[in-house]
Amino acid sequence: MASSDKKPLPTPASTGGDGGPPGKPTTMSTMMLDKGAAALQSLRPVKQINQHVCTFALYAHDPHRQLTSPRSYLHRIIGVEYIVSRKIFEALPKEEQRLWHSHAHEIRAGLWASPRVPEMLEKTELDHMAGTFGKFWCTWQVDRGDRLPLGAPALMVSPQAERIATVLPDLVRKRDQKYGFSTEELKAARADVDVPADPRPGQADYWVRHHKGFALDVVPHEMKRHAPFP
Repeated sequence: MASSDKKPLPTPASTGGDGGPPGKPTTMSTMMLDKGAAALQSLRPVKQINQHVCTFALYAHDPHRQLTSPRSYLHRIIGVEYIVSRKIFEALPKEEQRLWHSHAHEIRAGLWASPRVPEMLEKTELDHMAGTFGKFWCTWQVDRGDRLPLGAPALMVSPQAERIATVLPDLVRKRDQKYGFSTEELKAARADVDVPADPRPGQADYWVRHHKGFALDVVPHEMKRHAPFP
């Protein structure tokens, strides 16, 4: 199985087409089922999504590879980020802390943005988020052209002030054009965002502090047998 540090061998699922997932268009019967499910099921977890945030993410093992996150990758879910408070982060084991990144810099630098939400309404939320930490696993590496989630997940990290961790200017420019705002203006407006005195406690942002990233491999492993197999 491909490592998150390697590009999968060319297959119909990794190259070609229009860049979208392989397969046939949604059938009429499936669309009718979807409408029935929407009418009969609460879909409560999905309806709890109440904010659209756009920022950037770097691959922990190769920070030159970067994504705008989230993005409308033809309605694909490309990964998930878990966010915790500083109190919870500091209670994690040090080995676990290495997998988490801080948010203070990307918020102060205007990289973290809520499209079409006025900055004055964001202020309280930004003050709060600047002290949080995230763990982001990318399961679908769309930047290399994968049309399906291939290989092992990749750990992603947040932009930082160090040169190795800066966002590619072209990505910032495209994001600004897409949503009609200026990252530089957001940065200037956030000079008073309340950032912790020590934004990197414990082992946070381990990759940029030690120049050591993390890449996963999927390898065969002896299965634990709790009962005899037939």
